[in-house]
Amino acid sequence: MKFTRSLTAIALVLTTTACSSSDSTTNSSTVDATPNEVTLLAYDAFTPPTGIFDAFTAATGANVKVVTGGDSGVLVSKAILTAGTPEGDVLWGLDNTLLSRAQKAELLTSYEPVDYGDICVNYDKRWFTSRTIAPPTSLEDLALPTYKNLLVVQDPVVSSPGLGFLLGTIAHFGVDKWQNYWKSLQKNGVHVSPDWTTAYTIDFSGSSGKGKYPLVVSYGSSPPAEVLYAEKPIDTPPTAAIESTCFRQTEYVGALRGTRNPNLAAQLISYLLDVPFQESMPLSLFVFPVNKKATLPDLFTKFAIAPKNPLTLDPADIEKNRDSWLSSWREIIL
Repeated sequence: MKFTRSLTAIALVLTTTACSSSDSTTNSSTVDATPNEVTLLAYDAFTPPTGIFDAFTAATGANVKVVTGGDSGVLVSKAILTAGTPEGDVLWGLDNTLLSRAQKAELLTSYEPVDYGDICVNYDKRWFTSRTIAPPTSLEDLALPTYKNLLVVQDPVVSSPGLGFLLGTIAHFGVDKWQNYWKSLQKNGVHVSPDWTTAYTIDFSGSSGKGKYPLVVSYGSSPPAEVLYAEKPIDTPPTAAIESTCFRQTEYVGALRGTRNPNLAAQLISYLLDVPFQESMPLSLFVFPVNKKATLPDLFTKFAIAPKNPLTLDPADIEKNRDSWLSSWREIIL
């Protein structure tokens, strides 16, 4: 179903100064070996509009071949295995939770933020209104008796939004107190689903799901997707995101070390950062553009959330502590 597929794109994405791997080496040739094609490696949910690369082909004479392979974690892991002899030229889908891992492997010769979004708790507006219960407004609220047995999250071991939510709680409560918070969530009946699709489209009481949980970890851009893909036209989304719970997810695009098409790779990255492509992303990938000249569609400006002060963690800290944090989470929840 197109609605589910589009929301899945949110789940895997889900940002403005150029960065480079200063100590990376490259095996790239100085002349593109296949000037008629450039290969973009991306996660499965990379679904840009049909024909979006036509202008690139017209300008360069090269076709863009998109090769997808799993979610962002699987994609990056595969790319690291072939670092230096890549299966493509440009990588799309590396996010801030995986950035340090890619840097350590010298995966890219250069990279730049290409989009951003936020992982946030969403709520079913009708559920709370019909019961005259005020929705929660903070992470702390989720552990209160009022919201017992109402929250569904994803397993952070295998789920990108699940990991983002866990990292958000660590950013908010600190490395010494986040475990106590999760113990409180467990006592309050938090439900753990294996992935975003199960949590949002089955367990969640809002959206297309018929579940019993009116609170779900999803994205700040989920509400406008609800309007765009509603079975019957609606003016306002049936869901909303809780701003104080949002953890910033930044995605990067970069040239793979060892590409045989370095010139085309650089041109494609520039194209992905230019206004036309950036303006196509909100309603196709449900992310925010990093190009400040890009205009957001009304649907996004009205209903999507992009907090000015989202929860964040240093990518290096994430890489250093990810395994131990996940191990601690397992001991508490599973």
